[in-house]
Amino acid sequence: MQYGMIIDLERCVGCHACTIACRAEWEVPVPYQRNWVKRLGPTMTDDGMASTYYPGLCNHCDKPPCVEECPADVVERTFTDVKTGKTTTLEVAATWKDPFDGSVQVDKDRCLGCGACADACPYGARYVNPAQADDNSEGKVDKCTYCKPRVDQGLVPACVQTCIADARIFGDLDDPNSAVSQYVKKGAKGLEVQDGHIGPNSRYYGNKKDMGLLFADYTPKLADMGSVKRRAMMASMVKPAMRKAKDIGILGLAGAMLVKGLSEDKDNK
Repeated sequence: MQYGMIIDLERCVGCHACTIACRAEWEVPVPYQRNWVKRLGPTMTDDGMASTYYPGLCNHCDKPPCVEECPADVVERTFTDVKTGKTTTLEVAATWKDPFDGSVQVDKDRCLGCGACADACPYGARYVNPAQADDNSEGKVDKCTYCKPRVDQGLVPACVQTCIADARIFGDLDDPNSAVSQYVKKGAKGLEVQDGHIGPNSRYYGNKKDMGLLFADYTPKLADMGSVKRRAMMASMVKPAMRKAKDIGILGLAGAMLVKGLSEDKDNK
């Protein structure tokens, strides 16, 4: 199974009901967002005047670069298929791709809040929520989860339920009879990265000129993984130093300068 979402650009009216529903469902603080709607055009294209919207969210990719870059320690985690009860155990960091439904999820308890995964996402679909800071982090990464708790209960994601134009369609891309698969057969496609393949599973459908406008403006590039890896490495150095300083209750001048310098270097990456 691979969950996916279709955004029908011919139906979307840009009302932002989806973004409001998401914010309410997940208590997303301003100015952050799990999903968004951006207006494109009107502008002239090779196929004529075009005007559409870009409703964006996590793409729950086949090969998510965010998962590969998480620096949290790997642990064994047992996953359960909510439909069949089947279980499997995998070694995962603080973010992973679910082995049964294909969605990409985050363990807030184990997240370091370093932002390496957010930097690795070419779609800008992740952010670090400072409101979720704890003793081990300055915040926790948040993003669209395809409303997994709702879906596991047999419901649809909040944005899908709220869309007044039925422009969002959710389902199993591996089921050839599903509505999302039918859209793929008609030409729905994801915003694949330039010069790469990560397999986005949130996809778009529309007329030629509107699709051309969307893909011309928002086809992303893969992130600079060297910079991402440096940020992840720095996080692994900064967090233990900060925790140790807190535990002993006092820092010498050298220790204080070390922690401050590492933190500032991390923030500048």
